[in-house]
Amino acid sequence: MVPRPPPVASHSTARTLRQTLAAFGVLYMFLVGIGAMGAAFKGLGNDFSSDLLGTGTASGPLISLFVGILATTIVQSSSTTTSIVVGLVAADTLPFDSAIYMVMGANVGTTVTNTIVSLGHITRSEEYRRAFAAATVHDFFNIITLLILFPLEVTTGFLTEVADVATDAFKGVGGLHLANPIKFLTGPAIDLLERVTFESATALAILGVVLTFAGLFLLVRVLKSLLVKRLENLFDRTVFRTSWIALLFGLVLTVIVQSSSITTSLIVPLCGAGVLTIRQAFPYTMGANIGTTCTAVLASLAAFAAIAPGEDAARAEAGLRLAFHHVSFNVLGVAFLWFVRELPIGIAERFAALAVRNRVLPIIYIVFTFYLLPFLVVWLGR
Repeated sequence: MVPRPPPVASHSTARTLRQTLAAFGVLYMFLVGIGAMGAAFKGLGNDFSSDLLGTGTASGPLISLFVGILATTIVQSSSTTTSIVVGLVAADTLPFDSAIYMVMGANVGTTVTNTIVSLGHITRSEEYRRAFAAATVHDFFNIITLLILFPLEVTTGFLTEVADVATDAFKGVGGLHLANPIKFLTGPAIDLLERVTFESATALAILGVVLTFAGLFLLVRVLKSLLVKRLENLFDRTVFRTSWIALLFGLVLTVIVQSSSITTSLIVPLCGAGVLTIRQAFPYTMGANIGTTCTAVLASLAAFAAIAPGEDAARAEAGLRLAFHHVSFNVLGVAFLWFVRELPIGIAERFAALAVRNRVLPIIYIVFTFYLLPFLVVWLGR
């Protein structure tokens, strides 16, 4: 009897393993690119943003709102803006009444990152339509929330009263620190890029954009060739099975990585590849909006805990009030729009259809909405 050859791993299994490793590799490249862009923009604009936020001292609600939008688009991080604002309030250099509107503006400004990421799909029409809609639905959610809650706060101070109740409940709670696994994993690579670029913020920004778009392009290709069906089944069965689970997943993931820019940007290529629909992704985005408030709460609790006995705790308490104001704004925004989700989704889908027909429109939208309009309002207000 002729002996049978020993079992050999199938070619398809080895190919699947290689493609899976490639998927993790390009995902890492994508995350490093986003991190490098954030680090570069912070290097270019952190001092400017701090100065800009300081100019809101004597500004009214509208100017303060656009100061928050502009400062956040410069550093591409609402966590950075809110942390700076909390620090300024705790240091008694920024009035609470101005700071609350800056934080509202930060909510709008932070959406610029995933809108820029969606431009990586611009050469592939159908893919771009899905990706751009998934990115801008976050924009329109925050804009609609702002249109509802901004006049409500200006006229009634409702959110401030909610924040006061929450602050009273949390007095005496010690500060906390939450580890950031994404920062831990990508930090060494970003540090290496900074050294390679000789700590030039401009060069780092260019390199970050290249890595982000290259990682995005490769990630979509790998997802399409290998993981689309598997991920569709996984998401349908578990993570995105219901809207509530998707919202909770977005909230928890954002708390863990402490950046809604990263968590919402991750969903853009998945929608572009057809793994997720915009209706599956939107509750996840709403959860990320709530989760991003964690950074300001932790920072304010830490500042509050650092007050020595006998010192005036009113300043740190103001920072805590501001953080809970941020939480209230985002939670109420989700509550108001949860049952009318088709409104921001419908606007995003129609806008994406226009963007596919006119590829210049998204560039105009990004420049005007996130940079030019806020700059003009702040400049004229000053």
